[in-house]
Amino acid sequence: MLPSEASAPHPGDREIETLAAFDEVVAERGSLAGYRVQAVDLTDRTDALLTLDTADAVFLGCPMHEDAAARVRASGALVFPPVPGLPFDPYLARLYTPGDLFAGLADGGYDATPDARAYAWFQRTKADGDVFASMLRAVHDDSVSDALDELLHGAQVVGVMGGHAMARGTDAYAGAARLGRSLARAGLTVATGGGPGAMEAANLGAYAAPYDDTMLDESLELLAETPSFTPSVTAWAKAAFLVRERWPDGGASVGIPTWFYGHEPPNAFAAHLAKYFANATREDGLLARSNAGVVFLPGAAGTVQEIFDNATPNYYASRGEPTPMVLVGEAHWTTRLPAWPLLRALAADRPMAGRITLVDDAETAAEVLVPAVGNRPAGRDGWAQHPGAAQPST
Repeated sequence: MLPSEASAPHPGDREIETLAAFDEVVAERGSLAGYRVQAVDLTDRTDALLTLDTADAVFLGCPMHEDAAARVRASGALVFPPVPGLPFDPYLARLYTPGDLFAGLADGGYDATPDARAYAWFQRTKADGDVFASMLRAVHDDSVSDALDELLHGAQVVGVMGGHAMARGTDAYAGAARLGRSLARAGLTVATGGGPGAMEAANLGAYAAPYDDTMLDESLELLAETPSFTPSVTAWAKAAFLVRERWPDGGASVGIPTWFYGHEPPNAFAAHLAKYFANATREDGLLARSNAGVVFLPGAAGTVQEIFDNATPNYYASRGEPTPMVLVGEAHWTTRLPAWPLLRALAADRPMAGRITLVDDAETAAEVLVPAVGNRPAGRDGWAQHPGAAQPST
């Protein structure tokens, strides 16, 4: 082993994502050699940066004084400075919250929010061939994946897929919300595509999990007054934040949306939003992280794609043992969009055959899925309470 290897931190322990963690490493090790410092404001740590060993360190989007930046570069570090003028941070160290993406909603409406401005930037740059813009998108999305993996480490994750067109105030929306609540109360981490419709409903259900049942009933009534994000995303989002204000201590869940579908805003009930520019990265990441199974609510082309994106690794067992797949809506998946007969034919004589189920309603899906993956009690935050489970950021 080389001397530099002996003194370097383990790769899993070398990321610094907060100022407190920076100070702790400096105090304990007296060196930043080999560390990755991500999105930490270091403008008040110039004295440390002028003296510490920073060989092989990388600073990603860390504001610092120019003399400090020059010194750490001279000591062998790579410095990727913040990029001015962007409506997003390409080096973000944690996932977005609804407050992050909807900042400015109350005063300026949805068009003034970082979410809308990031989509507008994406629209301007996605086809112009600018390698710098494409690099920023790639760095951002990789940062999102890193933060998502850190958050979900050790958690039992159930994906809930479904269409954005499912309107608030419908029986289907209420059923999807009760599904999310049942999964969260069973100690499972609910993950959705992070958008409106069925996705919002499942995240809402997880948010409602710590409360008594009347909270969800009352929330559904309030939200029904603004059934859809069309014609006004502003009104739709404000209704969700009104629910959050009335019941502020909801359970945690994850939403994984994309700016690729800019007409679909993220929902405000997922505690953590892993929003991507690249939809392919987002789709594969959502399904791959759903290690405790996936529920497919009625949807259209996107949901059909997700069914078979999930079926392929189950068919080949490329991710290990097949995970449960529960399709909800017998008429929808056998007649309107007959994905179930094809899925059943694919599964025949394969290990996945015993892991696929067709049910007629969302609440039955929870009854099928929870015994299949185990039942662990959830804490008030709705997060799985078992060794290694990630806890939501505050």
